[in-house]
Amino acid sequence: MTRRIIDLSVALEDKPTSPAHHRPQISYVDHDQSWELFSKLFPGIGPDDLPEGKAWAVERVSLSTHAGTHMDAPWHYHPTTDHALQEGGRPAPGIDEVPLDWCLKPGVKLDFRHMEAGYVVTPADIQAELKRIGHTLQPLDIVVANTRAGARYGQEDYWESACGFGRAATLWLLEQGVRVVGTDSYSWDPAFKFVVERYERDRDPSIIWEGHKAGRDIGYFQMEKLTNLDQLPSHGFTISCFPIKIKHGSAGWCRTVAILD
Repeated sequence: MTRRIIDLSVALEDKPTSPAHHRPQISYVDHDQSWELFSKLFPGIGPDDLPEGKAWAVERVSLSTHAGTHMDAPWHYHPTTDHALQEGGRPAPGIDEVPLDWCLKPGVKLDFRHMEAGYVVTPADIQAELKRIGHTLQPLDIVVANTRAGARYGQEDYWESACGFGRAATLWLLEQGVRVVGTDSYSWDPAFKFVVERYERDRDPSIIWEGHKAGRDIGYFQMEKLTNLDQLPSHGFTISCFPIKIKHGSAGWCRTVAILD
């Protein structure tokens, strides 16, 4: 059989895919611009000494750990976790503590592209979609949500274009044994714009970051800003999503791919 790999990760670039404080800043130095440093490392060398007079290319990057396709750790949501599993919980792990065997598991795609921006996904929505695709969740399945945001990446409204997961929906997945999830949206939760509107109307603080905060009850890792989920089948593939190892980081950049046989 032929193995096919689908890239589920976006490139790091300074584009309108996040609010300004999360956009990468990348300084590019090409093969001609790098001669000043190159000649300091190799005194006396000049363009005539290298093929076509070219030195090296290098980049300097300044970015948040939540820029681009990344995986959030429980430390991002709350300093402690697993309060639903043990008395008093335990210290929340950073991204460097993700169990590696959780990062290479069967994938399941939920197609929620029909859901409006700001809609809060419920357990019933997930159960209905699993019934439609004929799949029963297994412990450690990696569940990814294909939302309207997938088609809006690179546009100014990207981070405000999709549905998001509420506390009840997130906990339902975790209670099935799921520990890694993902979305092609900017956030696992509904966009802040819609949460703020609901909070100003109802003054209910429980809706604030409710999907993320479910990680205080049961620890889980979540990927955001995935792409190409529309190219995946509903199940029958493997997801590989090993994050960069940042000491006790709240998140780490992730080159996530789907592997189909």
